[in-house]
Amino acid sequence: MDTSVKANEEREKKWAKIAKVGEGTYAVVYKAKEITTGRQVAIKKIKIGQFKDGLDMSAIREVTYLRELHHPNVIELLDVFSHKTNLNLVLEFLDADLELLIKDRSNVFLPADIKSWMAMTLRGLEFCHRNWILHRDLKPNNLLIASDGQLKLADFGLARDFSDPGARMTCQIITRWYRPAELLFGCRYYSSAVDIWSVGCIFAELMLRTPYLPGESDMDQVKTIFRAIGTPTEEEWPGHTKLPDYFAAGQFPRQPFRDLFTAASADALNLLAKFFIYDPRKRISAKEALNHPYFFALPYPTHPSKLPKSANQLAPRPLPLEELDGNTNGALSAKAAEPNKLKRKSAEAPDGPDRRVVSRRLDFTAV
Repeated sequence: MDTSVKANEEREKKWAKIAKVGEGTYAVVYKAKEITTGRQVAIKKIKIGQFKDGLDMSAIREVTYLRELHHPNVIELLDVFSHKTNLNLVLEFLDADLELLIKDRSNVFLPADIKSWMAMTLRGLEFCHRNWILHRDLKPNNLLIASDGQLKLADFGLARDFSDPGARMTCQIITRWYRPAELLFGCRYYSSAVDIWSVGCIFAELMLRTPYLPGESDMDQVKTIFRAIGTPTEEEWPGHTKLPDYFAAGQFPRQPFRDLFTAASADALNLLAKFFIYDPRKRISAKEALNHPYFFALPYPTHPSKLPKSANQLAPRPLPLEELDGNTNGALSAKAAEPNKLKRKSAEAPDGPDRRVVSRRLDFTAV
């Protein structure tokens, strides 16, 4: 037997699938465990046979970059093995995502909670950028939350390196509501600033508890941005009218952030404005953001273990092992799950084992 084949079989034998917890067009996600230790993991099975030319680039990128990135705020790739025509990624198991927490209105977000989530997001992103990797799809759904409260960047299927400043890249990346104006105008040469705009959208969403810039199409997205932040001038953003897909979207005045974010501190609004600078060259970096006065002013960030947990119980009914590979309709729908709400206690209430409920949701499906 070929040495590499034998090694692959040995890796596969280390893990046992327990239940299907999600399914996308090109991937199925299982809750699983390490046989020797019983540790819970997630196995993302990428259906290679779905692709005309074999394995698609998103799978290659995800494996490549997660092997390079080891950080407390980046999801950990534990192992990789193949089985028949499928590639299996073994990832650490995480309980929930930030989108689920934002939508769970049984929880109240304190300013210190938002500051903590923002700090963890920026720390993970700064590490990626320091290693010349763009995420290119930051959104609350891709920020996963561990049972100990740690936030981790996940789903690196659209990631790529940006070490070559002259490299031409696609502008068809980042989910529309979190996509910066330069990409909507067809910019093919960009760097870390595109991720920073997404962080700004996430920051705003944490404060509003609803998406900040929800456009219905790419054209409407531009208008939505302009209505909120104002139409950029040539002085404010030199050269933007020369971008390949530029179009005139109307003249809108800048709306003061204070009018919408009425409870935000002055430092929070100042940082928010720096995330939304139109000119990518002037937009704040992740490293600069982490050194912003916002993170050093009271209230200090909540410790991850004290952050809100979702009360929605989204754990799927475990499927019998014999059904795991044959059932194609077993994906769990969050909307179909019956919520069991538990209100967060006040900040003065003592901690206890039942203070918050952790949701059991996992979604690593390919974009």
